[in-house]
Amino acid sequence: MQVTFDQILATLGTGLPVLLSQLGATIILLAIGIAIYQAITPFNERRLIAEGNIAAGIVLSGSILALAIPLAATLATSSLLVDIVVWGIVALAIQLVTFVVVALLFRGLKAGVEAGNVAAGLGLAAAQIAVALLNAGAMAG
Repeated sequence: MQVTFDQILATLGTGLPVLLSQLGATIILLAIGIAIYQAITPFNERRLIAEGNIAAGIVLSGSILALAIPLAATLATSSLLVDIVVWGIVALAIQLVTFVVVALLFRGLKAGVEAGNVAAGLGLAAAQIAVALLNAGAMAG
């Protein structure tokens, strides 16, 4: 069977709006997750990063990745926009709870990150990314 250029354009015309709506919804969820994360953290990463705090940069980078990984899994495994949004919200909730739990388990985390303790930043980022990978795997089924 030979595929014509018109067939390719027709498929693109059908698929591109779906791709853009699903990707757009996922990016909006990520932005909401980042905003909520920054609202619940005990430190101001943006200020700390502006001051050159490497630990804060590691924490924020790890958090963004940890929020994005399970969202990517929902995007890859769901074909309906409503599924992506619902499971995306579940994924974000799990990741935000993870941050709270890890912050409670790591005594002195706030002071460590604010002081630029890279080990504290890496520990938090690693825990968040590890849970994100497990979260994504569970969602991908």
